[in-house]
Amino acid sequence: MVGKVVIGLAQMVMEADPARNRARACELVAEAARRGADVVCLPELFTSHYFAQYRGPEGKGERFLESIPGETERALSACAAHNRVILVAGSIYERAPNGRFNTCMTFDREGNLLGKYRKIHIPHDESFYEQDYFTPGDLGFRVYETGSGRIGTLICYDQWFPEAARVNALMGAEMIFYPTAIGRVLGMPEEEGDWQEAWENVMRGHAIANGCVVAAVNRAGKEDQMDFWGGSVVLDAFGKTLVRAGAGEEVVLAEVDLAHGSNVREGWRFFHNRRPDQYRKIVERGEMTP
Repeated sequence: MVGKVVIGLAQMVMEADPARNRARACELVAEAARRGADVVCLPELFTSHYFAQYRGPEGKGERFLESIPGETERALSACAAHNRVILVAGSIYERAPNGRFNTCMTFDREGNLLGKYRKIHIPHDESFYEQDYFTPGDLGFRVYETGSGRIGTLICYDQWFPEAARVNALMGAEMIFYPTAIGRVLGMPEEEGDWQEAWENVMRGHAIANGCVVAAVNRAGKEDQMDFWGGSVVLDAFGKTLVRAGAGEEVVLAEVDLAHGSNVREGWRFFHNRRPDQYRKIVERGEMTP
């Protein structure tokens, strides 16, 4: 079993130019590696501004579409290999024959592409018009065996779905990474309560219920109506906050003990005592019964 692993989160402020964003992402990955990171994660849609705050898709997002393999894939492969890190490469706007996807690539220390995850849960709310742009992911959930533990990747809005985290854990994930683009919207009141607090707390629940590390790396900075709060966070397998970033661009690191997660799972036995035969309702399509 892998023991202790150092996670680096590269919280970024994005520009309009994809090439400059790629270069900045690689600079932050290199900084994390110099400081001892084994695994580094970038934010959601890190090559672009958050174009989904506008109705689309015409105009706003077109120039950020790219294929895999492609320019960003090649740059990040080289970045992972040069810095000798596992790289959870945020996400990009992927053009594919069967749709347009919000896609996260993961690379090993040699720069090999371990695989890609396409965002499954697509929001569609004011200033988060993602269904105008993204086809729901069609590759299923992905967990990768690496030299630094078993890594599951999800993307942003997936954070609010306990089923996604649970499936990753059942697939063996010891760490779940969430590249994210979330913040406050100018003029929109937080009537339900504090959004950032809820965002972190729902992931804390995923960590505890699944006995696994949860790491979320967010965007930072203001983009028109959006004020991304940063706040990238690493939670251990019992929900303890190991590190939390501020509101600006920065790299934060946290050492996690994967044996701790194993101890939590064995001690609390949430998986041993599951009753899948009673969970049929979870997979039924439809609204919640009043």
